[in-house]
Parts: sequence; structure tokens; C-alpha cells
Amino acid sequence: MRRVAADIVMPRYQNLASHEISEKAADDLVTIADKESEIALADGLASILPEAAIVGEEAVAADASVLERLGAGTQWIIDPIDGTGNFAAGRPPFGLMIALVADGEMQAGWLLDPLTGRLCHAALGGGAFVNGDRIAARGTGVDLPVAGLSVLFMNPADRAEALRRAEGKLTMMDIPRCAAEQYPRIVLGVNDVAVFERTLPWDHAPGALFVNEAGGKVARPDGSPYRIGADAGRGLIAACSPAMWDRAADILYR
Repeated sequence: MRRVAADIVMPRYQNLASHEISEKAADDLVTIADKESEIALADGLASILPEAAIVGEEAVAADASVLERLGAGTQWIIDPIDGTGNFAAGRPPFGLMIALVADGEMQAGWLLDPLTGRLCHAALGGGAFVNGDRIAARGTGVDLPVAGLSVLFMNPADRAEALRRAEGKLTMMDIPRCAAEQYPRIVLGVNDVAVFERTLPWDHAPGALFVNEAGGKVARPDGSPYRIGADAGRGLIAACSPAMWDRAADILYR
């Protein structure tokens, strides 16, 4: 990941020509750096664990049938640049994310911030680490929990209801529009809570495992675990502790 970030991603940062940025869908950009990063990461991961299938965000954008690889067996899941909108605009944050999944359960995850060099890593049952140092999630300690609510993909009625419920009970923060940054914020005491509506595996598999292994909690609003593949649900709550997760769920969904 560090090699790809140094050799492919960072040379394009604040150095993209207009023809090197395109739109996959409304409010969903892709750059030449995304595509080249995914190819390089896939090649490297295939050499580490050849028997694992590879599911990359850009490969799925080109051929949705790639998603059929998920749910059974072992897969590498790649987000070659998370926060592409930020990257394309020449501003932070953005990151590279990889998860290793077996039969729908996250086994390991990595989140790299190329600008600072911060590498967050987690292994199922093995804990969470930042730059090799084990870490435990901590809250902000303020009276009203600090929350980043990603309401972009909610329908207008649900968005209005979520904001109404949060008023006076949560301290609202601007979201980074980058899951590779939002999940570390939950562990590092910057945010207490984050809520996501769209839960694509490359956006959430590494970060969900990182928060859970750090002692926080990431789950569907009904409390069910986030799984890859057959899991077709929407919405995730991430919190710095199980107690904070319960508090956020009570405020926003119950």
C-alpha cells in the first residue's frame, strides 16, 4: 500500500488533468490514479494470497458481476482511493483501503492515509493498531456526543428525520466524505459516532473491523453485524464503545 501510494497516488495529487477525471455516476468520480492504484494493489495482493479472489471498486464499476465473488470463499476487497472527490479536488482527506474477507466475515483490514503516512490495521481477534502500536478506542468526553452523519444517500424524508432526531442530542460535525478518515476518527477520540447509509464493502469492511477490534462497535441499526456478500441491508452505526452505540441507536432509530 505504501509503495502504491508513493509511486502512483501521490504523484497525481493536485496534478490531475481534466481528462484524467471522469464521473461514474452522479457525485461519484473516478480518476486515472484510482484505476492505476487498483491494478497495482491487485497485482501485489495476488502474489501474497493467490487463492483469494479480488474485488475492487473500479472492477465492480466496470463489471457488476465481480460482486458475485463475495460471500463465499476468500477475497481481497480493494478501495484504491477512498475519498476520490477530495482527491480529485486536490484536498484532503483520502486514503487507500484493503480488507481480507473469508465467507463474508472480515479477517483483516488496512487503512492508509498517504498524506500523513498513518496506517491503521486490524486483525479479527487480534486487535487494532495505528502505525504498529496497539490502540483502544476512546470517546471525546463531551456531554453531547460528537457525530458525523453521512446523510447524502438517504432519501429526503429519512434525512430530515435523522437530523431532527439528532438536534440537541448530538454535536454535529462535518463529515470528511472519506471512510478511510471517518473510521479512524471514531477510534482516535475525534468523533464519538458516525452513521452511514450506503454500505458498499470497499468503503466499510476495513474500517468496521478496525473499530470493532479497537473496542468500539459497528453494526446495522437493528444491532445485527455487518457482513460481506449476502448482507443486503442499508445503514451502519459506528461508535467508540458499545454503550455509545446504544445511545446513538436510541437517538436516531428508536
